[in-house]
Amino acid sequence: MKDASTPLSASIKEAIGTLHAEMVKWRRHMHRHPELSFQEHNTVAFVSGLLKQEGIEVRENVARLTPDAKGTGLIAVVRGEATKSDRCFALRADLDALPITEVGKPDYCSTTPGAMHACGHDAHTAMVLGAGIALHRLRKQWSGNVMLVFQPGEEKEPGGASLIVKEGVLNNPKPSGILGQHVTPELPVGKLGFRSGAFMAAADELYITVKGRGGHAAQRDKLVDPILIAAQLVPRLYDEAKRAVPQGEPMVISFGKLIANGATNIVPDTVAIEGTLRTFNEGLRSKLHEVLPRISNDVAQSLGGDVDFKLVNGSPVVHNEPELTARLRAVAVDLVGAENVVDMDIRMGAEDFAYYTQVMPGCFYRLGTGNTSKPGTQSSLHRAEFDIDEDALAIGAGMMAVGALCELHA
Repeated sequence: MKDASTPLSASIKEAIGTLHAEMVKWRRHMHRHPELSFQEHNTVAFVSGLLKQEGIEVRENVARLTPDAKGTGLIAVVRGEATKSDRCFALRADLDALPITEVGKPDYCSTTPGAMHACGHDAHTAMVLGAGIALHRLRKQWSGNVMLVFQPGEEKEPGGASLIVKEGVLNNPKPSGILGQHVTPELPVGKLGFRSGAFMAAADELYITVKGRGGHAAQRDKLVDPILIAAQLVPRLYDEAKRAVPQGEPMVISFGKLIANGATNIVPDTVAIEGTLRTFNEGLRSKLHEVLPRISNDVAQSLGGDVDFKLVNGSPVVHNEPELTARLRAVAVDLVGAENVVDMDIRMGAEDFAYYTQVMPGCFYRLGTGNTSKPGTQSSLHRAEFDIDEDALAIGAGMMAVGALCELHA
């Protein structure tokens, strides 16, 4: 990393460099022991233990799915001691893994059947830990507070970020803004990607149950075939959604699950279809919320069947506050050089980081983790062979730590 425009840059780089081997160890521990959304009990205990060992203030039992449930999120506050200051800035990490069976990585492959850190949340957590511990060890050299937000359930609705915001745990002390990051295999290690304004899409979940009348496959005259209805419904929904979108407006509708559970000679009574809707425009989002159920009913009823259409509102649009993003982009330029800071296009992927950006200025950036010489590091997210170049851990932790201090001292 090159010198950043902060008097603490050299000390931070040294502290992060000292912690790099530890961050690799933490990341690999979490990679070996992944836990699915809202089940991150051992992961949050691991994180809490490391923070308490350093003497960092920890608030546990955060992000409860129900009032009686134990929350699997954690808030920590690192307090600068140079002078007294109430200023606060937040850094965010996510804890959960995905329901994927991993392949490869003989040294640190998942030991949990059917679960894997295929989206880099283990790395995000290791980097915020590294940033927080480095700042704590240098606490006599800076003023203010850095809040570390370790949230569960980024991969599953209602999203751990929404629960943290709802619980009000970000109000003591109240951050002036929040910084988040995501590993990105399409960017080479050493590069950081930024975008001001709308960055990532709002995402809704679609659950459709097509109802017919099943029976013996040889007696089609007695059937209302839900498979036939489903086969006509999916392309019709694709077509009608596209027709509803103004030219040039980004939108995605996709279906990833269709279950009939019949047999070669059995037509089932129902077919289940599940998918996602991604939009950047709230007006279009509302319009499609009306269009899609209506079209589904029309198609099913035209063939003698019926449909239950359930739409679950997901994360809103991630909006990077322009002034905050410009300041943090400047920090990145100082850290890694202008040639290694790139502009990102909008992404149709979703992130529950969006909930934070609805209540405070936020910036969500991309951290390059790809390396053509390291297997798996150019694999797409959410794939069984996904991996990262762990050299990126020092870069991401440095960006988080220096970014927080620059905001506290702005």
